[in-house]
Amino acid sequence: MASFVLNQGATVLCAHGGIAKPLSAKPRVMVSGEPVVTMADAYAIANCPLPPPPAANGPCAIARFTTASTRVRILGTPVLLKDNASVCAPTGTSLLTTATQTRVSAI
Repeated sequence: MASFVLNQGATVLCAHGGIAKPLSAKPRVMVSGEPVVTMADAYAIANCPLPPPPAANGPCAIARFTTASTRVRILGTPVLLKDNASVCAPTGTSLLTTATQTRVSAI
């Protein structure tokens, strides 16, 4: 099913509310004035409130998407979509995309 393409300006949070931002993006392709993010791009997470060990296994520090578009690629790398799965390290939780551009979708 089609989903919106993630760009650098998308609002992405860890499951605990930490703010996730891509470490890089592909400025060759822009959507709504922002570079598109691909599966090769990791996300850095700031302000995750999950406590460190021994209280919990946090805070979330970095995340990667584990799925991506099956049909759209930039320079051979699949683009990320709003509904793709991801995993944060070291907690193993996922990212939540709360807002993104709504003009371009892909499968």
